Order: sequence, then structure tokens, then C-alpha cells
Amino acid sequence: MILWLCLCWGFSPSAAQPDSELMARYLEEQLLADYSIVEQVARRVPRQAKFLQRLETRPRMSEFHVRSTIISRYAFTTVSCTMVNSGSEAREAVFEMQIPAAAFISNFTMSIGNKTYYGEVTGKEKKNSSDDKERHKKPPSPTEGRENGYETFKASVFIPRKMQARFILHYEELLQRRLGKYEYTVSIRPQQLVGRLRVEVNILENSGIVSLEVPPLRNSKQKGNGKAEGDVSPPPSTVIGHTKTLAKVTFNPSVVEQTRIARNGILGDFIVRYDVNRELSVGDVQILNGYFVHYFAPTDLPPLPKNVVFVLDSSASMVGTKLKQTKEALFTILQDLRPEDHFNIIGFSNRIKVWQQDRLVPVTPNNIRDAKKYIHNMSPTGGTNINGALQTGAKLLNDYIAQNDIDARSVSLIIFLTDGRPTVGETQSSKILSNTKDAIRDKFCLFTIGIGNDVDHKLLERMALENCGMMRLFQEDEDAASHLKGFYDEIGTPLLSDIRVDYPEDDVEQVTQNFFPNYFNGSEIIIAGKLINRTLDKLHVEVTASNSKKYILLKTDVAIDLPSRNDIRGVPGLEDGKGDNNYIERAWSYLTIKELLNSRLKSDDSQEKDNLMEKAKSMALAYNFVTPFTVLKMKEAGLHSEPSQEEFISPSTDGIGEKLQSLQGHRAPPGIRREQDKQRIKVSKTSADGDPHFVIDFPSSKFSVCFNIDGEPGDILRLVSDHKESGVTVNGQLIGAPAPPNGHKKHRTYFSTITILSNKPERSYLEITPKRVILDDGERLVLSCGRSAVVRSRSLEVSISAYSNISVTIRDSISFVILIHHYKKPAPYQRNHLGFYISNSKGLSSDSHGLLGQFLNHEVKLLQESLSTRHQEAGQNQTEALKANPTNTLKVKGRLVPVVWKQRRIYNGQQEVDCWFAKNNADKLIDGSYKDYLASHPFDTGTSFGTINSF
Repeated sequence: MILWLCLCWGFSPSAAQPDSELMARYLEEQLLADYSIVEQVARRVPRQAKFLQRLETRPRMSEFHVRSTIISRYAFTTVSCTMVNSGSEAREAVFEMQIPAAAFISNFTMSIGNKTYYGEVTGKEKKNSSDDKERHKKPPSPTEGRENGYETFKASVFIPRKMQARFILHYEELLQRRLGKYEYTVSIRPQQLVGRLRVEVNILENSGIVSLEVPPLRNSKQKGNGKAEGDVSPPPSTVIGHTKTLAKVTFNPSVVEQTRIARNGILGDFIVRYDVNRELSVGDVQILNGYFVHYFAPTDLPPLPKNVVFVLDSSASMVGTKLKQTKEALFTILQDLRPEDHFNIIGFSNRIKVWQQDRLVPVTPNNIRDAKKYIHNMSPTGGTNINGALQTGAKLLNDYIAQNDIDARSVSLIIFLTDGRPTVGETQSSKILSNTKDAIRDKFCLFTIGIGNDVDHKLLERMALENCGMMRLFQEDEDAASHLKGFYDEIGTPLLSDIRVDYPEDDVEQVTQNFFPNYFNGSEIIIAGKLINRTLDKLHVEVTASNSKKYILLKTDVAIDLPSRNDIRGVPGLEDGKGDNNYIERAWSYLTIKELLNSRLKSDDSQEKDNLMEKAKSMALAYNFVTPFTVLKMKEAGLHSEPSQEEFISPSTDGIGEKLQSLQGHRAPPGIRREQDKQRIKVSKTSADGDPHFVIDFPSSKFSVCFNIDGEPGDILRLVSDHKESGVTVNGQLIGAPAPPNGHKKHRTYFSTITILSNKPERSYLEITPKRVILDDGERLVLSCGRSAVVRSRSLEVSISAYSNISVTIRDSISFVILIHHYKKPAPYQRNHLGFYISNSKGLSSDSHGLLGQFLNHEVKLLQESLSTRHQEAGQNQTEALKANPTNTLKVKGRLVPVVWKQRRIYNGQQEVDCWFAKNNADKLIDGSYKDYLASHPFDTGTSFGTINSF
């Protein structure tokens, strides 16, 4: 898109300038670039330069200033440019700015002399005006209109003699996460050296900013590429400062520093990359003034297996560098395939050649070697049969899925690359689109790549959109090999499939896309919507997805703060006072318009297309966005208005700690949700909790036994050991703390980690701490204890109740509950710790052992000891009478254990347990001694009592 604004002051555009003037302009740019006639700054200028100055015909840029404020990935950018005409007659000035193609222009203002013009967004008429027809007589070339994800904004005006013009452009964009980073880019191409050049980027991310980097300036041939090799240090004069949640980056090169970068004034792209702190949870949900935005990008997930077909153009137009770079990229991509993946390759021109007929092959060294040979021998010839190639690839993948017992949660996809338009077979775009959609049938995704200027980018874009994929365009003179590899890296590691994000239907409306076929490593899923009832105090969020062999359910309640707490004033495009100054609302409108545009692009129904266009146009007008259905018309503000002063209308970050609060799944108020969660848990009294205090419940005897273990910090206690029979082992590691004052203990110990190991039917383990849960069954999954979640696999289910407990069920016959103890203001002798409870032991064998496990299938007897040492067995109805007798005895496996009557609190102190207490570190109560229950490491399974074995 080129937006060309031309205001004429009675002069026609000047003709082409002679070579002498071009040389004069070049020399003057070197010597006088920072000269400002408006400010009358005295500078020492060589006599020769003064003469050349008189030859200068175009206005000079005295100032180029960019300021951006990024709040939670949503970027507001203001570009201010001042041009000075120091000549003796009016001169034409052209303001040109490359902006991201995904961005929306929200305002534009010009001041020429004493007149000011402002932009007004209006709807486009269905029929082009005469101006439009004139403009379209000579359409811009693809490199001018759209350069690999960037579009050019142009404004042309005539500046009277000895006067200046000022241009102020505002645009907005929602940053997309790719390869694990957000990338914000500012194009610095003033076409001349500038006296005052400054770029300022402010970032606010209450999740926490990580991996902030500013690589060297990127030139046009690198554009669109990922982090290039050799990226070492920021451009000269760059200053980077940041705290945990705020960052400020400035680039302020002097004229001398600009000259060292590029003498022609085309410096390149100034780039800021960063990421935010995140964990596997429902994500980062932010709410403000009745709108919400939800960012979901989990980490630490094992990749899903892929079934991929590469469909590569080998027509005659690919001859030379394009085919060579494609081959280089494919060699690297093949090397990055994982052992669990399957693949095939199709080369097409007017003929279609399949590497391996009617199948996908596994990734093995021999198959990779043979595939590289096939690619190496591809030669460019013939025409371009796009339809036939896609039909062949779709049939190959469909047949493979139907005829093979593939992993149900594997991800299937086609990666299609071409440099041209269809010339052989079916050549009508509409039929190619219809045939492709019918062949794929929503069973897998199609990713398209276009190289060069001749490619039909609209066809590739629509094919990708209709089949849940993405499109990338690369210029012919760019490094296609690195681009292809970078694009594959974006989609080469699927982590989740069938992701669905749900909110209560009665609470939200106008929610953007909430179902996503795949989530790829390093990317991000974004959903936004409106709250129906703004008086709600919380919003319930549930995320369901599949990951390899696991089904995942994440859920939480997000607290909704008062609107005034999160209010931010001064959003670009709303300076006239329209609407609520709400960056989340603008993010929602941005996403909604993008989805309407995509839906219209995919639609074949003219009525539906018109309806979608009207909806998109209406919303764009409401939020002052320039879109394909709206235009920016310039109007004069007044005949004698004052020149516009530089004004960056962007959200203030002053006092941001009070104004903004990132609501990452806030927990419910203390004492409400927690109690409800605990009431739903059914567990036995058999447990190890606190310092640590052990309780064993004997239901048939109708009493409980308790004991303490005075371990050392760092000790790992074997709680349950049944590795040989059920395959289950539970170990608990102790952490130390100082003893309370005036206590009899030298220190306290608590469980800091509980490790649950199982080797049936397959090996897996859980490592639980007060902060996180690690599940590894050959694929590692990390979950936060601060987020409610459910993970299910074939033989294991883990359910997390946020900040409360973790329930673990193995093969539906063994269940454990781990309580989470968090202290808001811990005393010196307190530590965050865990409590371990057994809720179902039916699946454990009679030979199970461990400090708790040895009692699960055994009963004990309570005896009364008389002075004459004669023993009398106590019946159940005598228990109450025995409580008062301090000299009672338990009979355990033939051993006599003296016990006393005690009361003990369990379940976070919510319940009291009456129990018979065995002193002296459970001497005689447990088999052997305390040291026999020490494991050498958390994964020690100890196949029998007193032995050590590794998991």
C-alpha cells in the first residue's frame, strides 16, 4: 500500500535534475546535513559548501524523531519529521516512511508554513474516484508497495521559500512472537543525513522483560530475516536501560556517526527484540475497562511428532540463485527433523516428481542422505503446475494418515514453495483454491512461501489462510536460504494441537478466534474480547489442548480490578477525545479487524464479503484505523493556525506501577477458594506433613498411630516403596530451618520436594515443589503450582488446584494428594513446604514398604501393660479407657512399642487427629532404623528394604 498525499501551492513537481545538481546535493549532505535555517544555528561552513548550498534544490531534513511506547505487546509509534526549504523558491518535499504491513495508521498531521492539515479517516467508496483512477494508472512495483512485510507511506507537499514543513505520523501494531522473541522494528531511511535523529522505544511488560537485545542495524537485503550471524552489539550511540518490567532504548547518532553507517542517509532498520517471563498456565490475561486480552505461550513442552511433505517448485524460472538457495535451506531443514518425524519431497514444474511413492518415510540417517541426493539432483525446467503439485501432496498426506496407525496427536503439514504463477494445468486461482481446500479437508495445514516479484502472493496468502497455515514472501535478491530456514524454525516444532480457550458465555462477547489447530514453539496465541458485565469481580478461563500423549486442561479465575486502577490516558488516534483511552480495547479492535479482513479474503460469497467489509469498515472508522476499506483524507485545520508542535501522543508510563497491573491469573481472595478446594479432596489420615509428622490410619482398628522423624536437612526419605510389584516409589527430600526459640529441637525440617516414580506400564516421574510440578514420561512438561490445571495420559492423571494441592492418580487404583504450604510472611523457623497424603492405596501390593508404605496392608494391636508385665489384649470398646493410661503398648509384627495418647493437626491444621504416638524416631515401630529409609537421590527406587536402585 502506498499512501500518496500531494498538496500543491501553485507549483508543478520539478523535472529531473541534472547530474551537477545531484553531485551538489551529495556534497552538501556530507557537509551541511545538520544545518538548520529555521533555528539560525551558527555553524562554520566551508565557502565551497556555501556555494553548493545555492545549488541545492530539494528541502533538507533537519529532524527525524521516532518515539514508540509498547504496553503488553501493543505498540504505539509516533514519527515526527521536519523538512526545511532554504532555497529562494518553493520546493517539493517528500516524506517517506516504511511501516510494518501488519500495522494500522491511526493519524497523520502536516504543518507547512503557517497552515496545518490533519488526516481524517473516511470510508472508501465501492467505485474508485477519479483521483484513484489516476493513481492506479501507474501501479507501484511490488518492491515499492510491499517489501517483505513492510509497506511504504508517502506524503508530498510544496514548501514555500525559507520555510519548513513538519510531518507527524501515528501507527499501531500488535507485536507477534516469533522464534521466542517479540521484534519491534523502526525503518530509518531519511534518504539524507539528518541534523537531529533520535529513536526512542519504551517498553512496559508487567510479566517481566527478559532477553532484551538490540542488534546492529539491518539493511533491506536482510529484512525479514531472523537474528543474523554476526549480531554482536547495538548500533553506535544506542543506550539501553531497563528494570524488571520497564525498558527504555534510545538511538541518537550524530551526523558523523550517521556518515559512518551510510553516506546516503539510508541507515537501515533499528530493531528491539525481547521476551517476557512465562510459564505453562492459562497465560497472561489482562483486563481494563470492560475489555480483555489473553496471551498464551507455554514453555517447557515436548515437541509433537510431524508428518511433513515438502512441495518445491523446480520450474525453469527457479534457475540460478533461487534453486541453489532453496537446496541449501532444505539440506539444513532435513538435518533438523526429529527421529519421530516422517517426511517426503515433491518437486514440480510441468511434471510432478515424488521422491518416495505413496508413503512418508521415517527420519533415519539413510533416508536423510537419500533425500539430500534427490534435492541435489533437482534441475529447473518447464512450467509451473501449482494445482497438480498441491493435489499430489494432499493425496500423499491423506493416504498416509488413513493407512497408517500414526500418533493421533501428531501434526501433519505441507510446506509449499514457488517463485511464480500457475502456467500449466489448472491456472485459475479460484479453482486452485477450491481444489486445494477440497483435497486438504481441514485434516492438516498448508504453509506457503513465495520468492521473487512474479509470485501470486494473493493466491499463496489465501491458500494458507483457508488451510490454517501461514505465508511468507521473500525478495529475489535476499538470502532465501536463511529466510527459508527461519520460516521452518517457526513451524518446525509443534508443541500443542487442538488448542481451545473458553470463557463463560454469559460473561463475555465478541471474542476473537479461540480455537487454534496448532501451537508452535516460540510463537504466541492471542485472544481478546469484551466483558458483558463490567461489575464482575473475576473472569473464569479454561484452556484445553493435546500434547503428545497427554490431554491438558488449564483453568483459573482472573481477578478484575477497578477500571481506574488500569486507566491510561492519551492513546494515539484518540487525541480528539473519542472513545475510551484503553490500549486493551484497541488491541481487541486491531485483532477483530484483522480477522474480518482474513474472513473476507477467504470468502467466495459476494454478500458475505460485503457484510464483512462493512463490519471491518465500521470498526476501522470507530478506532481511526487506515485499512483496505478506509482512506486518510487531509483537511485544513485553519487558515492562520500556529505550526504544529512536536507532540508524541502515547501512553504515559509515569507512575505505571499504580496505573497498570498485569493480571496473570490472580488467585481468589485467601480463605475462600482454598477452603473450597480442600473440602472437595477426599484423603485418608495416612500422611507425612509438617516437621515432618507422620500419621498412619488403621480403619479396622478404629485408631491411628503417629510418630516424628528428626532427619537432617538434605535427607531424602523413602515414603512408599513398591517398585517391584506396582512399580511405584515415593521419596521426599527435607529442607532445614532454625528451631523456634525455647524449643527442644536443634532445627526443624520440612519436605521441600516430593518425587513420585512409576515404571508401569511405562517409566514416568513427577517432581513436585511448592512452586512447580515437573512431569516426565519421556516428554518433559513443567506446570506452575500457582495455576489450576489437569494433565491426563494413558495411566496417569495430575490435577493442580492453584496454591492449594496436587492430586496424582496412577492407573485409577493409586492416589496421592500433596498439600502446598505457602507462608505470606514466614517466621525464621518456617519454610514453604509440602505435605504428602495417601488417598487410595488399593493398587499398592502387600509387599510395599517405606516409612508409610509398610503399614498400608498390616494391622497393629493395642495392648495394656500391667505392673506384673502380664499383657492383656485390648478390645476396640476399651480404647477410650486406655487413653488415660500412660503405659500403653502397640504390638507391631511381634514387636512391642510403648505409645502415649496425643492429638495432632493435619490438612493445614483444619482437622485434629487422635493418635497413639511412638517416641524416639519411631523406634521399634518401623522396620529397622531411620537410616534404612534414606535414599541416595530423589530417583532412587530401592527395589527392596535397605537396598538402593536407580530409576
